[in-house]
Amino acid sequence: MALCGVAQALLTFHLIDAKPVYSVLGLLFAGTLVEYNFSILVSKPKQPQKSIHARVRWFFAHHRLMVTFTIVSVLALIPLFFLISIESRILLVFLAVLCVGYSMPIFSIGDHKFGLRHIPGLKPFLITLVWTMSCVLLPVLEAQDMHQTTINMRDTTILLAKRFLFIGALTIPFDIRDLFHDQKTGLKTIPVAWGEKNAYLFCQFLLAGYLVLLFMFRNNGFTLDFAALASTIILTGWLIFKSKWEKDEYYYFLYMDGVLILQYLILVAFNLIFK
Repeated sequence: MALCGVAQALLTFHLIDAKPVYSVLGLLFAGTLVEYNFSILVSKPKQPQKSIHARVRWFFAHHRLMVTFTIVSVLALIPLFFLISIESRILLVFLAVLCVGYSMPIFSIGDHKFGLRHIPGLKPFLITLVWTMSCVLLPVLEAQDMHQTTINMRDTTILLAKRFLFIGALTIPFDIRDLFHDQKTGLKTIPVAWGEKNAYLFCQFLLAGYLVLLFMFRNNGFTLDFAALASTIILTGWLIFKSKWEKDEYYYFLYMDGVLILQYLILVAFNLIFK
């Protein structure tokens, strides 16, 4: 997931015609690693080796190594944080608060404690918002601060909106995977509220919206970048269609999340081959 964050930031730098800012890439790599490891650590089950999730069993089988990685990443975040602009720091603090509220049960109703992820309908929105703001707005802010781009507000909004639709479409299959568990626990996700079939259709609708916004971005129309990214959207739509709840969980973490990296790699490949 940390590499996914870096790849999505590199995609943003390419689309706004800016050189990669390595402090941003380092922040995204370390910050994503910390957040995902922290989320697993705070939700540790009583018997992790008996968890139904393979990734949880693997994580706690390598507990000391993963804690070490997390500590090193936290330490790396400190100097990187002071290498970016004040606007980017404010954004990161805001995102960090959301991440803590998402992972930690800091709210309570009576004796029941919960985090933001347990509020019906809020989980996929928060995930999508944090990924979009960190992988799009943060690179844009730093590129503007370093006078590397002249992107206007209209195109910035389009860039944010289309990435929001793309990430949002990728989060829904994970809820489809957890459909029966969420139904038992009463968690109101999109698949639970709308049904599995409608959830799939909604994903395709989001991806179609992405293509429309991609065409509108900078009034570029049908360009090499459009062709490259459109091909990844078609692939994503197919993977989502194939993501039945019976699939092994590594289907989601390898193929579905892997699209976030593949999107940038295909963009680079198109520009090397056809440009």
